[in-house]
Amino acid sequence: MRACLATVRAMAKAIAALTLLLAAVAWGAAASPATAVGPYPSLDPCQVFPDPPASLSPRAPSLATEAAWNQDISKAPRDPRSAAYISYIDSQGGDHLHPDFGSPRTYGFPFSVVGAGQPKLPVHYTAYGDESDPGPFPVPAHAPVEGGNRSDGDRHVLVVDRAACKLYELYRAFYVAKPKPHWNADAGTAWDLRSAARRPDGWTSADAAGLPIFHGLVRYDEVAAGNLDHAIRVTFESTRNAWVHPASHCAGDTSSGSAPPMGLRLRLKAGYGLGKFSGAAKTIALAMKRYGLIVADNGSNWYFSGSSDRRWDDANLNQLKRIPGSAFEVVKSAASQHPC
Repeated sequence: MRACLATVRAMAKAIAALTLLLAAVAWGAAASPATAVGPYPSLDPCQVFPDPPASLSPRAPSLATEAAWNQDISKAPRDPRSAAYISYIDSQGGDHLHPDFGSPRTYGFPFSVVGAGQPKLPVHYTAYGDESDPGPFPVPAHAPVEGGNRSDGDRHVLVVDRAACKLYELYRAFYVAKPKPHWNADAGTAWDLRSAARRPDGWTSADAAGLPIFHGLVRYDEVAAGNLDHAIRVTFESTRNAWVHPASHCAGDTSSGSAPPMGLRLRLKAGYGLGKFSGAAKTIALAMKRYGLIVADNGSNWYFSGSSDRRWDDANLNQLKRIPGSAFEVVKSAASQHPC
């Protein structure tokens, strides 16, 4: 009899525990995307854009496709106008690097990772619908919004569907529950992560340059693993009315040939010493030498982008603020500039 009672009690405890687990999972599925700031789910089996061809010379200029993000440009030729670009950039605002991300919730770009079962919601475009990809997108109703749900800023929403290896990005996105659930957004893009194809010329994306945002983010997990192997998104106060591929769109305020066009690529000079840098900051700085920065939007000078993640050590990241703009140079591109 005691054995039967013990079995019944054990079964009851197991059922109760399972009930609590299912409730927690259900709550997490509904609530965690809105508050998630790391750790994030793995992107496996997806790679974010293809690598450059294996036959590509290490001294090749920066590529004109989205494979440029994964291209090692540490030995690429220097743009002959490099000094003029750097001088112009530094004359327009701050002249030192600034990580535009960190541990607080409102810093950086949060993102969601979804699977095959994620329902798709319609997207109603409110500004650049003719340059956007039609929905529906598998963007959860509670997907985290850049700056938080009450933000009045750019309000980017980024979602990786790791079942289809697709990336969905929205700009100025607002979830609307009634009468039928949908997202309102100024612009939106669906990226095939298996393809290096860029946007059509003249088209924007969720970013002003017509580039993807997600792959230009410094993400905590890759930095912690010492494997930051792609270019990084950067903004400048003043940009030229032009783009260079893989960018496809511009939002410049000048026609000056010294102003950086959207898509311009920069790298930290090989001779810039990193002996006093440590941890994540050193990993990021090394990536800036190998993969560099790509101009993606107008914004604060020398601000570069990363994921929202509570695990960032802000004191460590602050080491990067020592690096002056003068420590960078511009890399020659395989594509010519396209004026707006």
